[in-house]
Amino acid sequence: MLGAGFMARTHTAAARAAGAELAAIASSSPVRAADAAAVLGYARAVPADELLAQGLPVVHVCTPNQSHVEYARAALRAGSDVICEKPLATSGAEARRLAEEAEAAGRFGAVPFVYRYHPMVREARARIAAGEAGAVLTIAGLYLQDWLLDPDDDNWRVGAGSGGPSRAFADIGSHLVDLVEFVSGDRITRLVATTRTVHPERAGQPVDTEDAVALTLELAGGGIGALLVSQVAPGRKNGLVLEVAGSRESLRFEQEDPERLWVGRRGHSVLLRRDPETLAADAARLSPLPAGHPQGYQDAFNAFVADAYAVAAGERREGVPTFADGARAAGITDAVLESARTGGWAEVSDA
Repeated sequence: MLGAGFMARTHTAAARAAGAELAAIASSSPVRAADAAAVLGYARAVPADELLAQGLPVVHVCTPNQSHVEYARAALRAGSDVICEKPLATSGAEARRLAEEAEAAGRFGAVPFVYRYHPMVREARARIAAGEAGAVLTIAGLYLQDWLLDPDDDNWRVGAGSGGPSRAFADIGSHLVDLVEFVSGDRITRLVATTRTVHPERAGQPVDTEDAVALTLELAGGGIGALLVSQVAPGRKNGLVLEVAGSRESLRFEQEDPERLWVGRRGHSVLLRRDPETLAADAARLSPLPAGHPQGYQDAFNAFVADAYAVAAGERREGVPTFADGARAAGITDAVLESARTGGWAEVSDA
């Protein structure tokens, strides 16, 4: 494990649930690494370069964004499979090169777009893939948080030097566009976006990344959509919402209420509750708990890590987000920044 913050703790819980041996952890200082090893249960704390050189079966990269490529590449070259936090890289070109290197080396790379692992997301995807919803007409999406609402709220992600040129979109908008394409089975072809930086300074330092993004998109299949991403939305803690309107039915998933899926038809609407006895096979696979026993974010993360380990071991799993998916999200982020800069439509590269 590279890193010792919130995401490293979340990855560690998922790794332990998957039966991993917690061999080594590195962090920003020897003291921080030693403390994390003791609290999280790692066998030893080591410097990052020593950890990477060991060629461990799997390395998790949970460090600031600008270091992702360097660490992930070093791990791949040492013979490790890699689970790297998003954004995979701070530019689409860098992310694509890293994905290509992993493929050429025969190593597996995964990016934790874990909202794919809510069973009701898989249920929505299955209904669209089976044609039950009809042709995708429109998509509406929100990802709203408030943890950076006030000018004295600060974090390393705020500065482009450690977080990269995009903050709100690269951090949480990437999850939203991944879900748009994963659930709809379609691809974003072009978009027009605008960004806002609400607080020009935080903790006495200038802010050079965005607090909010609004965008309109077009899909290859002819559908259109509108997305809003914000880290300055009062009262919203992790308000990820996706609604897909097909020609026969609409489907709405809300991450803060992940046990249900709203299904709307012209004559009636229903709420489907997570019940492995009635869900599509892929959704039921991700439902280890019986109906009425709520599953949540850590359950989704656990399922993602278990699937990533299985694929790294040569097994087949459906819908695992790979480095190619991480590169796709980074490319869409590039298009968002380009459109915000020029004020016009930007094409989304399909490289």
